Amino acid sequence: MFEDQLVFKSEQPEPPPAPDRKPSTNPIVETIQQLGQTTTPQAESNIFCMTIIGQVEGHLVLPPQNKTTKYEHLIPQLVAAEQNAKIEGIMIVLNTVGGDVEAGLAIAEMISSLTKPTVTLVLGGGHSIGVPIAVAGNKSFIAESATMTIHPIRLNGLVIGVPQTFEYLDKMQERVVRFVTSHSNISEAKFKELMFKTGELTRDIGTTVIGPDAVKHGLIDAVGGIGQALRDLNLLIDQRKQATAAGAGGLTQ
Repeated sequence: MFEDQLVFKSEQPEPPPAPDRKPSTNPIVETIQQLGQTTTPQAESNIFCMTIIGQVEGHLVLPPQNKTTKYEHLIPQLVAAEQNAKIEGIMIVLNTVGGDVEAGLAIAEMISSLTKPTVTLVLGGGHSIGVPIAVAGNKSFIAESATMTIHPIRLNGLVIGVPQTFEYLDKMQERVVRFVTSHSNISEAKFKELMFKTGELTRDIGTTVIGPDAVKHGLIDAVGGIGQALRDLNLLIDQRKQATAAGAGGLTQ
């Protein structure tokens, strides 16, 4: 009987091996997960929207639980948007607590050097090094409930207590002040007054300005949301087209 059982079992067909099922990947979902973008500069829209959220990550990798925006992701996207003929305007949406000073300045310089019209919109917050990024576009907007924290820069980690360290910090701070004052309507004296104000922030030196106050100080151009920002961006795109057409007409005459 034992042998019959063996024969009976051997005659049963073996089930086919389960196929290796790989999860279907959607390129749009991957783009959202990896870069926080719904579209890339290769999209059909004539406006490229780039978001800067969380903490601006620079040369050091932040802990995985931090929500970060990596500057090595943003810079290639800006280069691609500048080179793509289908992209006619760029919108920068910010909700950031700040982060690496040099990375933030690099992003701000990239935005300010674009030849295509750019509009920045601060939603939620544009704090610390987010301030230079917020003023880097051709026109800047801030939501009525959004805030911007202006404070002196600081160093993390080992600090050598010598006068050269203070001079280094002072030079870095002057880079930020010079960029902000040259790309907005705020004066250097007013910006430094807000930066070094005491008593308003409980654990820091500086000032938190709400949307209308940022406009009143000349830091941001106007209070508005996505609708106003898109409307002005489209106006800038039309002006650029008219200027290009007028220049081409002058050359043909």
